[in-house]
Amino acid sequence: MDNLFPVDAEQAWTADGAGEEPADERVPFGRSWRFDFDRGEFVLTPSRKVAPADSTEAWVMWCQKAIRTPRYRHLIYSRNYGQEFEDLIGRGYGRAVQESEIQRIARETLMVDPRTASVEGFVFDWAGEQCRFSCRVMNVQEEAIVLEGSVS
Repeated sequence: MDNLFPVDAEQAWTADGAGEEPADERVPFGRSWRFDFDRGEFVLTPSRKVAPADSTEAWVMWCQKAIRTPRYRHLIYSRNYGQEFEDLIGRGYGRAVQESEIQRIARETLMVDPRTASVEGFVFDWAGEQCRFSCRVMNVQEEAIVLEGSVS
């Protein structure tokens, strides 16, 4: 009789590393374009070309853009891209619930990228109905940034 749970040699489950990927496989960081989020435009070189962002800087640009982009609003992005902060404010939730949801949404937004290892250390600053927050985001190369966002 055939085995109900066949074992693939590449996906063997062991007590030591159940389902873990081999440590030598590295996540590619790729390239992107530099963007000035305060001015709302791409950063240009002196020759008027869009400035490239390599490696870690490309990941930072991705994180900043993902945390600022509302999910499902732009058809160009997949359904996994962006955040859902719009649904929080004005629903009558207490601040503790809203802060918990901001943490959950920010983690879900940023952890979609395989370059992101962790999102933690949230700090909240409330001004009326607007909440500004910051968090510490670490990538798989153990480089960390402080990312800021707001919900209103």
